[in-house]
Amino acid sequence: MALRPLFLSALLASSTFAYAGQDLVYHDGKTPLTGYLAEPAQASGKLPAVLIIHQWLGLTDYEKGRADQIAKELGYVSLAADIYGPDRPSEASQAGAVAGKYKNDLQLYRARVRAGLKALQASPHVDPKNIAVIGYCFGGTGALEAARADMPIKAVVTFHGALAYAGKDRSALSAPVLALHGADDPFIKPAEVD
Repeated sequence: MALRPLFLSALLASSTFAYAGQDLVYHDGKTPLTGYLAEPAQASGKLPAVLIIHQWLGLTDYEKGRADQIAKELGYVSLAADIYGPDRPSEASQAGAVAGKYKNDLQLYRARVRAGLKALQASPHVDPKNIAVIGYCFGGTGALEAARADMPIKAVVTFHGALAYAGKDRSALSAPVLALHGADDPFIKPAEVD
């Protein structure tokens, strides 16, 4: 019995799927957002999907590469979302202020995550009941907000995301959460991790 998951993991690790990646323009109200959609080239039927939320610099080649990797190695559809739209920081010194706008307005942040989720669900190859959300740093917080806002998702993985939550009721989470966080991170207090 224990060999089945190991066998499946080895099979997935050795499999590759032809895929196609391209920019995808979608909207939150009137705000244009430009994400990056990667889909298996020979997709047929409905597939699992992953929404990727970028770190504080905005959508970069890193997140696009992760979308490609998910499509190529797992055969899933993946959208690297754009939270900022035309409001992207042009350099790291501006990133804190731009990210802070969304972290201080969770309704706006959640609306942008929801817009990315809707854009991903619009793909004819996506199984809308089998979507995960992952995010890095600023995006890890967005992934958590997707679960806290009861969006229709199956799982969340946050990498180095801010973990604080004003609410006390964790039963409001709509999906299981895996929080991957370094113990020596100077930006997130140990009490927040606990």
